[in-house]
Amino acid sequence: MKAYQIVKWGEPLEEREVPTPEPQGTEVLVRVTASGICHSDIHIWDGYFDMGGDNKLSLEARGMQLPFTMGHETLGEVVALGPDATGVEIGGKRIVFPWIGCGECDVCQRGEDLLCLAPRTVGTRYAGGYAEYCIVPHAKYLVPFADVDEPYAATCACSGVTAYSALKKLKHLRPEQHLMIVGAGGVGLAGIGMAKAVVDAKLIVADIDPAKRAAALAAGADIVIDNSDESAVASLLEKTGGGVHGIIDFVGAPASTGFAMQAAAREAKIVVVGLFGGAIPVPLASLPLRMMSLVGSYVGTLDEMHELMALVQAGKVKPVPVTSRPLREAGQAIADLRDGKAVGRYVLVN
Repeated sequence: MKAYQIVKWGEPLEEREVPTPEPQGTEVLVRVTASGICHSDIHIWDGYFDMGGDNKLSLEARGMQLPFTMGHETLGEVVALGPDATGVEIGGKRIVFPWIGCGECDVCQRGEDLLCLAPRTVGTRYAGGYAEYCIVPHAKYLVPFADVDEPYAATCACSGVTAYSALKKLKHLRPEQHLMIVGAGGVGLAGIGMAKAVVDAKLIVADIDPAKRAAALAAGADIVIDNSDESAVASLLEKTGGGVHGIIDFVGAPASTGFAMQAAAREAKIVVVGLFGGAIPVPLASLPLRMMSLVGSYVGTLDEMHELMALVQAGKVKPVPVTSRPLREAGQAIADLRDGKAVGRYVLVN
């Protein structure tokens, strides 16, 4: 089968012919028909995450070996089952839920795969969907998506469930309060499209790109602002009567999180999702004095994935804009994403 792989960190992906895997035990073989390109794939492609200053979290040091096939927003058709696999039929179309734990440790036994210290994530630890076929460890990680457009449904495995899980952390907001989403890229637009189905609050979107601000308005934002404008914080404090009570930073850069902290109201909760990287100085006294919470949110659980798909199938989510590209353009598509050319999501199709 063809796979588009990292063969050297940061270098163009290479089309390689590799053996088609044969499912063992409870494994399921999926013929990939759609695979989204996520911004975190850029960090995987580079081989590290920026931890601020000169500090890098090296993927090679954490055991990732090249060549490697990325792709953790994968969808396709079941074509083969391991001898112990049950719960899915040959020919079934499913989304691959990629955030899989080892299955053996205490946290996995409690169903908390996201806390596992030895995860088996499809597309970040194990071969993913930038290929013609993909192995899934167990059928329980295959999620139905009936009547949902395939390229969009694929994005629900990461950008969708990531946005949904972050929004759930702000469900306490009241109708008279404000929710602000910082960053209207692929994950941000996913969050904007489902925000009002999850959080009952007025929706503000901040982005420095006018095209993305326009997309945010089309997706349902009540107010959009340019957070690079020097007057943005003062304007927000005035419009909200003292600041924003719930903020999700889908960028995760010093500038975006710093802006969120300046715009936050007393007792605000700031949820950082983006992995752009870097570091910020946090005046520790400001957390208790302003009764402010600064928390992280990482992807979402399998239960949340099913909850999200129920909302999508009920028509309560506005789909993120998707640009489909053939699998052979995997390398160019990820380069275009790095260059900021995408509004919404790129999805590779077979």
